[in-house]
Amino acid sequence: MANYSRPHICQCLTRLASAKRNAVVTVYGHRRRTGGEFVDGVLSLAAGLIRLGLRNGDVVSIAALNSDLFLEWLLAVALVGGIVAPLNYRWSLKEAKMAMLLVEPVLLVTDETCASWCIDVRNGDVPSLKWRVLMESTSTEISNENNQFLTTEMLKNHALVPSLSTYAWAPNDAVVICFTSGTTGSPKGVTISHLAFITQSLAKIAIVGYGEDDVYLHTSPLVHIGGLSSAMAMLMVGACHVLLPKFDAETALQVMEKNRVTCFIAVPAMMADLICVNRTTKNGVQNRGVRKILNGGGSLSSELLKDATNIFPSAKILSAYGMTEACSSLTFMTLYDPTLESYKPIFPSVNRTKQGTSVGKPAPHIELMVKLDENSSKVGKILTRGPHTMLGYWGHQLVQENVAASESSSNEAWLDTGDIGTIDEFGNLWLIGRSNGGMKTGGENVYPEEVEAILLKHPGIVSVVVIGIIDVRLGEMVVACVRLQENWIWSDVENRNRDFELSSETLKDHCRTQNLTGFKIPKRFVRWEKQFPMTTTGKVKRDEVKRQVMSHFQILTSSL
Repeated sequence: MANYSRPHICQCLTRLASAKRNAVVTVYGHRRRTGGEFVDGVLSLAAGLIRLGLRNGDVVSIAALNSDLFLEWLLAVALVGGIVAPLNYRWSLKEAKMAMLLVEPVLLVTDETCASWCIDVRNGDVPSLKWRVLMESTSTEISNENNQFLTTEMLKNHALVPSLSTYAWAPNDAVVICFTSGTTGSPKGVTISHLAFITQSLAKIAIVGYGEDDVYLHTSPLVHIGGLSSAMAMLMVGACHVLLPKFDAETALQVMEKNRVTCFIAVPAMMADLICVNRTTKNGVQNRGVRKILNGGGSLSSELLKDATNIFPSAKILSAYGMTEACSSLTFMTLYDPTLESYKPIFPSVNRTKQGTSVGKPAPHIELMVKLDENSSKVGKILTRGPHTMLGYWGHQLVQENVAASESSSNEAWLDTGDIGTIDEFGNLWLIGRSNGGMKTGGENVYPEEVEAILLKHPGIVSVVVIGIIDVRLGEMVVACVRLQENWIWSDVENRNRDFELSSETLKDHCRTQNLTGFKIPKRFVRWEKQFPMTTTGKVKRDEVKRQVMSHFQILTSSL
């Protein structure tokens, strides 16, 4: 007999089928579907998958842009006890094959963006693959080629629809395999459980304040944990989903107005694009309909935050720190609340020199611990445990690789986040840097993220990457690559009487006024003209930045 006290992400369907039966819950282009229509679509597809022969624990890979059908496939596969492994549509075919060889899917689902994968992936390439499905094809040439592909509609036709009480679970209650990009190396398949998604969703609902009246714009890809976890939170509360295939700032602003969007998530690069487009195409017009913005993937500079509050004056802006292995967000911090006079971070101020960047307090369900370094009484590795953590990396017997033994008597496992930080007397987590990403200059440890956080406080800086360059005397020299705000200029000669001008000395003085320790202050600055190279999940490719700086060092850097 099934145990219906077990958590299952499809438990959200009951609410959608009743409370939202006649209300629009998904908007994709011109297609609008009510809660009843959406649930019927999920159940029909689930029935088709059962008839096809999908079994508990089978993996289904999905390679597609954001759409209402992506959400439908996610829930239908989960309903019948399958595991969804989203593939990044930005990958090459070779990368996609490598990922599929790791997770061994029996079924590959693609939209027209990745339809060539269905054609080019042969059975011999991925031996586990039994079926290939086009999510929604408007091209008869692709869909009818040798009749070798199924479609979503084919699976839904003539299926005996299961009831909402019929849930199935994969082994270990796994439901999603989410690939991490990392900044180096091959992606790993992080296996997430039903319980982790539900726990994370409840945290976002409680802290951000999502509700059934919200209209949520999907700005983040559903192939990433940020997009997936936020989608689950919205499904749980019964909000309306407005889906863009992929993020485009101009389209996003138009869709916000047309559909009266109340909330979205962003990373700093997205916010910068929204601000730039708003200035150039809308003359800085305000949007008072947006009420909640959750920022992730890095800190917002003070100038970006100020500009964001000008464009979205009614929005509460929060920042989250997390990781794929923890099913997204570990801590939250309010950056701006329109009911308050100041948009400065809301946490108790203390009269001491702060090390690192505050990322707020942990969510109610999350335990955090700092395992102190031998040479420090406050700083150490950031560890976490709880129902939000991953089951493990797929292909490693679902054993958590990044665990450290707890110092408690229970000796329970903690997940090592890979970050270094400290927790202050008010419970705020201060992030200093990556445990394996620091540099050593003159025998002293420097974490790039700490220096970047200080530089981002300058109003003339929009983004920054700090790297270490080999130096004969110091071992490594701290170098900061900076992108300037619009209308700011760079000068090798400092002129304190000119506004909107930056130089190496200006930025060094800024670091000193922010109480950054002397050996951490960059020795050289590079003006970076273009976007920094990024991974598909929005992480800076530091190694690539370092290579470019070293190969053009004499051209790009300013003299000391």
